[in-house]
Formats: sequence, C-alpha cells, structure tokens
Amino acid sequence: MVSAALLALAAGFGQFGAVAALGDVAKTFGHLTGGPAVSEQAGLSGTELGLGLTVLRLASLGALPLAGLADRFGRRPTLLVSCATGLALTVAAAASPGYWWFVVIFALGRPFLSATASVAQVIAAELTATSDRAKAVALIAAGYSVGAGITAIMHSLAATTLGFRGTFAMALAPMALLPFISRWLVEPDRFTLAAAAPEHPLPVFGAVAPAFRGRLAVVAALAFAVSIITGPANSFLFLYAQNVVRLSGVATATMVGAAGVLGLVGLLAGRWLADHWGRRPTAALAMVAISLFCVIAYSDSRLGLIIGYSLGVFAAATFAPAAGALANELFPTSIRASVAGWQTAAGVLGAVTGLLAFGAAVDISNRFRLAALVTFVPPTCAALLFWRVPETKNREPEDLWPDTP
Repeated sequence: MVSAALLALAAGFGQFGAVAALGDVAKTFGHLTGGPAVSEQAGLSGTELGLGLTVLRLASLGALPLAGLADRFGRRPTLLVSCATGLALTVAAAASPGYWWFVVIFALGRPFLSATASVAQVIAAELTATSDRAKAVALIAAGYSVGAGITAIMHSLAATTLGFRGTFAMALAPMALLPFISRWLVEPDRFTLAAAAPEHPLPVFGAVAPAFRGRLAVVAALAFAVSIITGPANSFLFLYAQNVVRLSGVATATMVGAAGVLGLVGLLAGRWLADHWGRRPTAALAMVAISLFCVIAYSDSRLGLIIGYSLGVFAAATFAPAAGALANELFPTSIRASVAGWQTAAGVLGAVTGLLAFGAAVDISNRFRLAALVTFVPPTCAALLFWRVPETKNREPEDLWPDTP
C-alpha cells in the first residue's frame, strides 16, 4: 500500500507541474504587460491557455489503453513502466523552446502518469477488504495530493530560481526512487486469481461485458461531470493567483500548505463518512461542495481565492475515498483496471469541456467570476446519478458479482 501511494505521489508531482507553473510558462512564452485585459495580465489569452490545457487533458485519453493493460499483464508492471515513462517525459518538457513545444512534450507524458494514478487506486482496492478499502483509496489520494502539493509549494517559493524548467527537471528525484519502490510493490491476490481464468479479453470496450456497461455509463458520467468543475478550477488556479490577483509566492505556498492540512482532514472525514454514512451520499454532497467552493475561489478577491481553494481541497478530499471505493467495488477484478481507464477517459473529456467553456467565458466577460458560475454550477445536477448504482458500503465486490472473477 505504501509503495502504491508513493507511485501516486510521483504521478502527482509530475502531472501537477503544468498547473503549478502555468503562470511562469505564460510569462516565459507570452507577453506580460499588466494591462486590464486577462491576456495582458496572464501573458497569454484565456483561449490560448485553454487550448493548451485542452491538449494536455486530451492526451490523458491514452491512459485508457494503458490502464487496460493492467487487466492483461498485471498491476505491478503497468504501474512501474507507466510511472517511469511519464516522469521521463516530464523532465524532457523542461527543455521546451516554446509554448506549443511545451504543450506537446508534456502531453506525451500525461497518459502514463494518469494511468499510474488510476491503477494505483485499483491495486489499493484489491489489496484490502471492505472495512479498509475507503482508507486505502484515501491513502492513494493523499499520495497524489502530496506530490502535487510539493510541486506547487516548491514552485511558489522558488519561482525566480527554478522557473518552470527547474520545476519539471525536479521530476528526476522521484524517478531515482522507482527502483527502491519496486521492491515493495506486489501483485494483488485478487488479480492473481483472476489471471488464472482461461479467457483474457483485450483491454478495449468489448472487454466490458453488457452486464457491466450500465454501471460503467453512470460512473463515466459522474467522472465527466466532476471534471467539468475540477479541470478548469485546478488548471487555471495558480495562473489566476499569481498573474491576476497577484498573490505572492510566499502567500501562495502558505495557502497550499494550509489547504494540504484541510485536505488531510477531508480524507479522514471522507473515509469515515464513506464507511458509516455510505459511499453515495458522501460523494454526492462533496461534489456539490466542490462546485460551491470553486465558485468562491474565482470571486475576484484574494480572500475568496484563499477560502475557496482551501475548502475546495477539503471537499475534493472528502469526495475521493467515497467515490474511489464505490467505483472499484461496483466491478469485478477481471475488468476493474479497464473500468478505471474508462473513468479516466470520461474525466479527461469532462475537463476538456470545462476548460474550453471556462477559457471562452473568461475571454468574453473578462471576468473569472462569471466564468466560474456558468462553468461550475450546472454539472452539480449530475450528483443525482449516484443513486443509479447500488450502495456498496460493507460489501465486497465478489458479493455483487459472485460468478465473475
């Protein structure tokens, strides 16, 4: 479990760099004049930034076949190869000569890091019983968040020294630890038993039999809706903080640190609520809270940014154990990693939809507040979909599909 969490940490460290250093990337490759327009404050227009972030998000669609390989060849080799490749390409992005070069090189590494995060949750769910599953998923989410937080704090405090190039080059550090982490990582017994089955379908949509596609559609729709909110909310946050409301590097690092503490509290709360109140109500309520706090974060004030971001991290952390446990418990072992890949793909498409809508709304209104309202509020209606799947609290996946490995 610790090794899986460390791999998630490495994925978060590498993947969040584009978000944490976006303001610096825009300054380096754009034209920062300090005028009233968003493009003059940020360095690049909202549309150009949105398109670049859209390319990065769409690249994560490659995580679908990569995660599916874990159902064919095993969780352990898929995790290690994906993590190493993703981090190597992140380091290569440090040498980008221009904005679109940066987008393309970083985009090549995203599917590998997305697959790492997805399969790490799968392996956590398979290594535990129902009483510990929400805790295990929370640990993986904590690992990813810590990796992302380290990147954000490091760049905020040392932006003038490191720049975005130094930030990405620091991905060499988790790469160096992979040989040591690999010694602790084991293949779950659940997968070993499933691998002994005579049939091994290819990791494509056909591998998800008709009996599971209804639930897959609900899980994918929820991932799509949540990502419409979190995609632009996370991707534009540090650019908004550094280039628009002019939050200092120290203040940004302090905000991220405080949000990290609240995130830990949220993970503990989400784990307890998921085990005692239920996976569905916990995730649904947290989803609505994420939307509310993201709107507050983009309310055109420093105080709103700090409060909204911190509480938004708390809500997202509360959401993760419940939603992660539910998604893994709804499907049998033989297709669980493939389902995680489809969930990631749906999240990518949701994030792309949100990024394009948010970027266009910023350019049209020249206000982040209005863009947040029109982008973040409508998707909360999808929280009702949680009641289209059964509650899995206190139930093992084998109880739901007794005849399927």
